[in-house]
Amino acid sequence: MKKILGLFMFLLLLVGCSLSNSPTSKVEDLLSKYQRLDSDIQSGIDSVIEDENLTEKQKDRYRKLIETQYKKLTYQIKDEKIDGDTATITTEIEVLDYKKAINETTDYYRDKEDYTVEEYNNTKLDNLEKIKDKVTYTIDFEVKKDTSGNWKLSSLDNETIKKIQGMY
Repeated sequence: MKKILGLFMFLLLLVGCSLSNSPTSKVEDLLSKYQRLDSDIQSGIDSVIEDENLTEKQKDRYRKLIETQYKKLTYQIKDEKIDGDTATITTEIEVLDYKKAINETTDYYRDKEDYTVEEYNNTKLDNLEKIKDKVTYTIDFEVKKDTSGNWKLSSLDNETIKKIQGMY
């Protein structure tokens, strides 16, 4: 009985390990990092916020908005196409439509001449905080095998990052 149980556990681990080295699992790992606000994602958020011309209070508001976006991100794997050492994982994601709020802010200030950067940023953050609408994007993630036979997700292009942020 112990041998059968041991063999079952070995097979379960073997199947589990091989499943975690599939092209689809690499995309799922990435997107779940966003949903969990993994430390790598947190570092990315910190970097984005530091590049913005914001007050400390605005930085806190912006951080919360980005974190909300990532936590609420949902996705569905639609297709996996493997061609040798390259795979394309077609994924549908749904995120808050932050682009809509940015466009509203830009339109509002388009013809105004007398406003401060702080005023503009507060209006932008106000509009972002009101967003409830979601948008759906289709993303084709590229995954390649390395020399050890492990699947690795290719770097994300700017368009994909913008879609994940809801800014496309």
